[in-house]
Amino acid sequence: MNTRHFRRLTLAVSAAAVLPLALTACSGDSDTSASGSGAGAAKATSAAPAEKTASSDQPFGPACSTVPQDGAGSFAGMAKDPVATAASHNPALSTLVAAVKQAGLVDTLNNAQDITVFAPTDDAFAKIPKADLDKLLADKAQLTEVLTSHVVGRQLAPEQLDKGSFETLAKSKLTTSGADTMYTVNDSAKVVCGNVRTANATVYIIDSVLMPMG
Repeated sequence: MNTRHFRRLTLAVSAAAVLPLALTACSGDSDTSASGSGAGAAKATSAAPAEKTASSDQPFGPACSTVPQDGAGSFAGMAKDPVATAASHNPALSTLVAAVKQAGLVDTLNNAQDITVFAPTDDAFAKIPKADLDKLLADKAQLTEVLTSHVVGRQLAPEQLDKGSFETLAKSKLTTSGADTMYTVNDSAKVVCGNVRTANATVYIIDSVLMPMG
């Protein structure tokens, strides 16, 4: 074999050896690119803004941000106590708690099972003229009727509030309307923190006191 043929043979062998390596490298680059593209797509998908809807297992509403992160007054803490006790740990519900005690309804609410309570805040009670509020608090029968008109004898999930009509413990009618995270009760009170769980109830905190509709 002459020198020229030997060189050609050597170059052919070298090329044959390098080719698979080059293909492997290209294949690896392709996989990496595809993987990176997939990861980018997944990242883009995960970065998309979540739709604002009320979850069946999470509280919602602007006033929920004022609830303590831990302790008896937190969402986790309230979930361990029956509803009247749980409400007593929330500073925004102090007038309601005082009214419930005045009406002698603490045990009734704490011992009830699977109820829904529409709980007016202190600001909601403050909308009532003081003279009228004092009169209401002094009349146990009327106070009991008003308070029990805020209680439905079964648990209501957020999606049931879209357009609902429910009988209360006062035998009056309570209506709800809305969607996603915005609901109105009796065409007057707005839910400011909804779907709050206690050991025996679901609570929707509202910004106005409900008067029985009959």
